[in-house]
Amino acid sequence: MNIFAEFFLVILKVLWAFVMAGLKWLVRPKEKSVAGQVCVITGAGSGLGRLFAKEFARRRAVLVLWDINSQSNEETAEMVRQIYRELDSPVTKDGPVGGVEEVPPFQPQVYTYVCDVGKRESVYSTAEKVRLEVGDIDLLINNAGVVSGHHLLECPDELIERTMMVNCHAHFWTTKAFLPKMLEMNHGHIVTVASSLGLFSTAGVEDYCASKFGAIGFHESLSHELKAAEKEGIKMTLVCPYLVDTGMFKGCRIRKEIEPFLPPLKPEFCVKQAMRAILTDQPMICTPRIVYMVNFMKSILPFEAVVCMYRFLGADKCMYPFLAQRKQAMNNNEAKNGI
Repeated sequence: MNIFAEFFLVILKVLWAFVMAGLKWLVRPKEKSVAGQVCVITGAGSGLGRLFAKEFARRRAVLVLWDINSQSNEETAEMVRQIYRELDSPVTKDGPVGGVEEVPPFQPQVYTYVCDVGKRESVYSTAEKVRLEVGDIDLLINNAGVVSGHHLLECPDELIERTMMVNCHAHFWTTKAFLPKMLEMNHGHIVTVASSLGLFSTAGVEDYCASKFGAIGFHESLSHELKAAEKEGIKMTLVCPYLVDTGMFKGCRIRKEIEPFLPPLKPEFCVKQAMRAILTDQPMICTPRIVYMVNFMKSILPFEAVVCMYRFLGADKCMYPFLAQRKQAMNNNEAKNGI
């Protein structure tokens, strides 16, 4: 095709993409069903992972919960089983001679596995157990995350490596474990739970920001690879929430006059927004929506202009109170242990 004609066609496709995106803002797409589908959630023992498990349970998915803490993971599993029990109710239909016949309700299950996603051997061995004991998976929710809570020069190298392994490298291992079958079936959904700190950074959490930037880069590159391979049946969703009130960044503060307009997100709200995006095959969700604007402005403004905005919002040192609290907590623990 003539390059000019092809360029004109590309322009039309780009404009059409804008039109379709606008329509989705006006007309809410229908959510797909995940009933009976197998869903692996990493970091399911607490925080957003636990909430994701409960949301998928309400939609009758088969849950495969991964966490390094067996006790908290089992607590999540019991919550999921309770949801299944509440959903369980007899279904009736007309019998062959006009009577009423009871149909056994579908009974989804929950499986728990202790897995350190920061270690690829643990990921691969656990994934093999899942294939043998549960079967092929349909949804992979890469949610597990950690934060060191130290300034760069005070942070032990081991903690930096741990942050990178759990928040970024683990996405490679889990995807390599489960993607081959998805490619074979041309079916599946991979969700990357990242952070707004993977789109724009702040001072004091260099390792965390780097790990989330890496996770987003991995997600975007994999999305392009699936498109290039024309595997349209495999969906990808990137989740980038603002600060979530899970206790992970307890003490983080922006300017007090701005804080009422941009408070930490309630975990339940964050997960419900993410679920809506996942179930409508939305490629990316930023919560709240102002994160889209901040990311756009960061991309076009000079760096010094970004610094001025950060200082005005109190975002330049927003992590410092959190880092101070973590340091104090560590000192107290060391004192108690006689170190």
